Amino acid sequence: MSLILNLIWLVFGGFWLFLGYAFFGFFALLLVVTAPAGFACWRIAGYVLWPFGRVVVRNPDAGVGSALMNVVWFFVAGFWISLEHVITAFFQAVTIIGIPLAVANLKLIPVTCFPFGKAAVPSAWARAHNVVPLGEFSL
Repeated sequence: MSLILNLIWLVFGGFWLFLGYAFFGFFALLLVVTAPAGFACWRIAGYVLWPFGRVVVRNPDAGVGSALMNVVWFFVAGFWISLEHVITAFFQAVTIIGIPLAVANLKLIPVTCFPFGKAAVPSAWARAHNVVPLGEFSL
């Protein structure tokens, strides 16, 4: 089921969201100071490209540096990319078939705004290791 949802997601918004993340990630890598934001952006881009069947979990090793980078990230790219998610969700919700995709799209916003200290892992891995997910894309 997650394969079908991922393919539908890819066609109806996932690819364009991926390009948005790749764009911000490329420009973040131009400066050494924002390089961690670029890598985080590309990490999220992979998750946005194929989100169903994966969950976002907290990284237990994240510390103050992650919190500080989350604040910088929110003002530099997180807010703008979250607007991209809201706009995409609006257009997905126009059709009945797109409503579950729109809901999944809106669930990505917390990860988009504050990506540091989080990791996307397969759902089966999270269940096997008794890790509590922050958000799951299964309908």
